[in-house]
Amino acid sequence: MRRWLVWIGVAISIVFLFLALRGIHFDEFARAVQRANPLWLLPGIAFYFVSVIMRAWRWSYLLRPLKAVSAGRLFPIVVIGYMGNNIYPARIGELLRAYVLRRDEGVPIASSLATVLIERMMDGIVMIGFALIGLQSAPNVSARAGQVINLAIVLFAVASAVFFWMALAPTRANRLAERVITRLIPHRFQAPLLELVHRFVQGARSLRSPRDLLATFLSTVVVWLLETVKYASVAQAFDIALPFGGLMLINGLSNLFTVIPGAPGAVGTFDAGGMLAMRALGVDDSLAAAYVLTLHGVLWLPVTLLGAFFMLREGLRWSDLRRAEEAAT
Repeated sequence: MRRWLVWIGVAISIVFLFLALRGIHFDEFARAVQRANPLWLLPGIAFYFVSVIMRAWRWSYLLRPLKAVSAGRLFPIVVIGYMGNNIYPARIGELLRAYVLRRDEGVPIASSLATVLIERMMDGIVMIGFALIGLQSAPNVSARAGQVINLAIVLFAVASAVFFWMALAPTRANRLAERVITRLIPHRFQAPLLELVHRFVQGARSLRSPRDLLATFLSTVVVWLLETVKYASVAQAFDIALPFGGLMLINGLSNLFTVIPGAPGAVGTFDAGGMLAMRALGVDDSLAAAYVLTLHGVLWLPVTLLGAFFMLREGLRWSDLRRAEEAAT
């Protein structure tokens, strides 16, 4: 991986971390951390791992046309993938879990990555939905921002309809996308866009009916609701009283911000999204920073440690990260 890309990611994370923490009174921040009840973190971690189990089940559902692999077998692979995302740049964990799946189950990397693309698109749709729902609970939203929210709801509905149509009619969507891309997009951007569309169509093979699409969508909603319960548990540790819709806003914005390329583990980007939501909800900056940074740490540490354990158990080495990248390429 080119080092300059890594350094650009680090620079982006530093900028977003500065935006997240500007105006914070660090003595108040330290007092908020000291007053927190760490016992509330334990149920939050438990709910998070239940959501990871649900992710493993969803992936097993999407992999059915390729190979029947149980959710129990996929759980350690998914955790290894999260560990890879947390410690290595460019979300290499997605490639790592596809690499481990090929090594252990013989599923081609390109095919499993196609199902991962479906997962990410489903996650994105649900996160946008969470953010739009949560914004209704935010008191610090201006009238103009409210108009933008209403427009965003319309665009979200249109984007969701297009996604579902593409998933249920992938061949026709593929032909239409090829026509549009070759006619309207500059030549140098056509190849990567066509590759993305083809991979989406390949992954859409797993959504063979409206029932499959609905099952995948509902499981995605359950995954993120379980994660929102974790956000609620960490909020209890800091004695922060927020409506569930507000917690959905924090979840939606913090995770949508991780789309921005940054340092491993979404350092800075996750925190900036979380702080933006907390400010919209009217929470004091110093208390909000203590909550968001603790939440980020609790999301990062347990799954990374468990992923390292599973990596050792699977006989993987750090050199396999490079092999995963080369095999995907």
